[in-house]
Amino acid sequence: MFDPIWKLALGLVSGIVFGFLLQKGRVAKYEVIVGQFIGRDFTVVKIMVTAVVVGAIGIYALLPSGAVSLHIKPALWSGIAIGGTLFGIGMTVLGYCPGTGVVACGEGRKDAYVGLIGMFVGAAVYVYFYSNFSAIAGAWGDGGKLTLPSSTGTSPWLWIIPLAAVASILAWVGRRREKVLN
Repeated sequence: MFDPIWKLALGLVSGIVFGFLLQKGRVAKYEVIVGQFIGRDFTVVKIMVTAVVVGAIGIYALLPSGAVSLHIKPALWSGIAIGGTLFGIGMTVLGYCPGTGVVACGEGRKDAYVGLIGMFVGAAVYVYFYSNFSAIAGAWGDGGKLTLPSSTGTSPWLWIIPLAAVASILAWVGRRREKVLN
């Protein structure tokens, strides 16, 4: 049922390192988050795009060795719409996404504790009402286990390499724009 302990430990260590890097990147700071929303500070986007690229490279590089495994969930359209809406409302009200919220808790920010409690309550409600929610989540249809490589019949690297290039260009443009605005 569970992965071997070494895989769980790898996930724990990776999560701790990611949280440390988020904290060092200052993405749990009010002024950085507000700066992102008003288009003056692109720190959050740069860090998240970097995380996506590094994560994709890491996962697809480790996949052949068996050190990681992919568990792709089906694209349940109404579940995605409802979940995305709830995520957006939570982020708007709290001012943190789940990752930066946990980092803010680690920094001792009391406002983030409310969000962390909300995450636990929301998870408990979801688990308790799972059978009801699963029917609603599939109401608009099931797109299957979609990925860009599987949908196009191509190698994941055909998507990861251009994604890394675009991320590098966006980071460069973001740095130049920040210099102009600040």
